[in-house]
Amino acid sequence: MNPKTAQDRIAQRIQAMRERYEQLASQDLYYYNIPVQELKGGARVLVNGREMLMFASYSYLGLIGHPRINAAAKAAIDKYGTGTHGVRTLAGSLPVHQELEETIAEFKGTEAAIVFSSGYVTNLSVIAALVGRGDYVFSDKLNHASIVDGALMSGARFIRFRHNDMDALEKRLASVPAEATKLIVADAVFSMDGDIIDLPRLAELARKYKAWLMIDEAHSVGVLGETGRGIEEHFGLKDVIDIKMGTLSKTIPSVGGYVAGSRDLINYLRHATRSYIFSAALPPAQAAAAAEAFRVIMDEPWRVEKLRANTQQFISGLQERGFDTLYTQTAIVPVLCHDDETAFKMTRESHKRGIFVLPVISPAVPVGLARLRATVTAGHEPEDIERAMDVFVEAAKEVGLPLKK
Repeated sequence: MNPKTAQDRIAQRIQAMRERYEQLASQDLYYYNIPVQELKGGARVLVNGREMLMFASYSYLGLIGHPRINAAAKAAIDKYGTGTHGVRTLAGSLPVHQELEETIAEFKGTEAAIVFSSGYVTNLSVIAALVGRGDYVFSDKLNHASIVDGALMSGARFIRFRHNDMDALEKRLASVPAEATKLIVADAVFSMDGDIIDLPRLAELARKYKAWLMIDEAHSVGVLGETGRGIEEHFGLKDVIDIKMGTLSKTIPSVGGYVAGSRDLINYLRHATRSYIFSAALPPAQAAAAAEAFRVIMDEPWRVEKLRANTQQFISGLQERGFDTLYTQTAIVPVLCHDDETAFKMTRESHKRGIFVLPVISPAVPVGLARLRATVTAGHEPEDIERAMDVFVEAAKEVGLPLKK
């Protein structure tokens, strides 16, 4: 028996993906990577010449296209151009980069901050820079892929615990040597289910077992807390997180990732994270846009309040109509469809009726938990939300998805 070569296995994987894509496309069930012609404010998009209500956006506070943010980006281009000379370590940092980091530190209540080229890269490189062989990383089972990849790349012992189960985490913490270096990492808001990590208990365990605590706030900044400052504000806690990670591409309408923390931590990351040392600096326009977005959040608190009201309307309205939204408490609202095919068909019927929403299927979520991953923003009006929920009901009837009574 001749073993398959690496080239054969690569070709097989490519062919399998092609067949899967062609099968879905032939049934009008493929809706990923849709060309969007125009972003029309906070809640609408133009697709193939047709305006649709957007319920797949990460722009939770509806800041895309905000006049102040656009003006800041344009001014940065006029002053600095469209790019940089290279990596900040060797080619120098522009004032706009320092300004962004100082703004983030102020917003998150820390001594300092550092920015990276993407949120994914932030988790990947920061975890790998903090721990290594002989150390331990404890990770919630539903953490983002970038956290998993960073832990695996670090070479540390990777230990996962049941989702949001603090008793399970404590058992795992107690099972490793007391003197070992330990890092606990979790999402603040989980990107597929929309639920919130039990930060008070997590922080208690980190202190008890002398572990460092890192929280990914990609989906909680602008979403949680009275003023949108995130999960610590949400729980009324202060400085319980050692490594405050976030992104600049969701609530903040730019690109990049960041870590906020102590001055010593940030100084270490500036000299130890490979992605900071070997990646070009953020373009000036994106850095300026991100900095201004944080200021807008502070200056326009009504956006956080409106998002909170819209989230409550969306979740309660879907539940009243008989949909299973799992355990969401935030603007990420799973609409459970169970099997992959039903999720694809629900997407098709929703798009026909003018609602832009996308399915999430296995292996991104467990088999049997396929769903529409719907998101609501501060850009939506109450009538937009009512329309989307009515469309989901129509789509469910069309595809035979049973609703609770």
